[in-house]
Amino acid sequence: MNESRIKILKEENINKALFKLGIPMVISLLVAALYNVVDTYFVSGLGKEAVAAVSVAFPIQFIFLGIGLTFGAGAGSYISRLLGENNRKEANIVATVSFLSSAILGIITAITLFCNLDRMLKFMGAIPSIMELSKSYTGIFIVGGILGAINVTLGNLVVAQGAAKISLKAMIVGSISNMILDPIFIFGFNLGVKGAAIATFIARVITSIIYVIYFIDDKNLINIKVSYFKPTIAIYQEILKIGISMLILQLLQTISISKVSYAASFYGEEAIAAMGIVLRIVTLGTNVVFGYMKGLQPLAGFNYGAKNYERVREAIKCCIKWSSIFCMTWTVIIYVFAPNILLIFGTGEDVLKIAVPALRAGVIMFVTFGFQFTYLTLYLSMGKAILGGFLNICRQGIIFIPVIIILPEFMGLNGVMYAQTVSDFLTTLITIPFAISVSKNLS
Repeated sequence: MNESRIKILKEENINKALFKLGIPMVISLLVAALYNVVDTYFVSGLGKEAVAAVSVAFPIQFIFLGIGLTFGAGAGSYISRLLGENNRKEANIVATVSFLSSAILGIITAITLFCNLDRMLKFMGAIPSIMELSKSYTGIFIVGGILGAINVTLGNLVVAQGAAKISLKAMIVGSISNMILDPIFIFGFNLGVKGAAIATFIARVITSIIYVIYFIDDKNLINIKVSYFKPTIAIYQEILKIGISMLILQLLQTISISKVSYAASFYGEEAIAAMGIVLRIVTLGTNVVFGYMKGLQPLAGFNYGAKNYERVREAIKCCIKWSSIFCMTWTVIIYVFAPNILLIFGTGEDVLKIAVPALRAGVIMFVTFGFQFTYLTLYLSMGKAILGGFLNICRQGIIFIPVIIILPEFMGLNGVMYAQTVSDFLTTLITIPFAISVSKNLS
């Protein structure tokens, strides 16, 4: 950690510090979310069946994201400490172990998914009318998922050595490539949903190349070479200590989104397509908050460790203020302009009839999201892994999964639409006593 970064954490104006630390990640996550929206936009030109088929496969990416975060975030934390100790040799070994482990587990996961493709797609809500379309897209998408896991791992390793701009460049170039290639392969080569999957695969190859070029340069702090692959139990313990919670969260995310598609499948292709589009639009908003909170994490952790509790309290207030302002603005925009936004996807009146109320329902409680995520991030930053981990998996796991299973039984399709609203309401209630407790401790 260099002097300028320490100065930002220790002395910089809180508002400026949070924006300096968080904005690069906001841009990265927005680009990633925007790619999913643009991808759906081009697929929507093929009709509601195509959108439904792609929506069913969407949760699979969270499995590979979980693998990438397990080894990337876990190793990144360890590597940062090793570099601080000037132990570059061990840092190279840890980086290589995490990279190759991510690749190996990604391949094993892909093979497992291929062997259970039909059962998996049925679990995720694929009905007979879209099964073949889903399979043609998902097969290629799974292969790309291996590269997706590797890229997430490498991105975290790049950030661990203070080279966040390289990660940002790789994500932006990859996402823009995907957006350019989508219409070429979908319509130009007339490959339909298969073309969308191929475009995604090529874009991930491009991202991988950018990372590989970076890591083979001996001038960098960390290098990855096969000769450095010397795995030990101690290394895996250090990696999994941080990384395992990331994997659990992404697996819960996979199940949650799968259950949405499955619950929607009882109401036809239009319901699956509508909920798939809504999910991608809502993700744009949540990713802004996720990225901004990445600025709180090092700021709160550093000052909590330094016992500068006044600065931690100030950071909490700023985070809640700015994230809540954004969440309220986003909610108003989505609620008012929902029909106009959804018309862009042009999937037909039957899809719009479901998508408009579903999108509005999805943001009713979004105004509380900044509050929720501020305290979730705070607990993790303070080293309270169990309590922070509990809050982390509440919204999309512990609370959401039972809600999406139970609510449609009583409310039908409305139960699918309002599941996230109910989940956010309950998660907010659960977060309040955590917020009161930590505020008392910091005082």
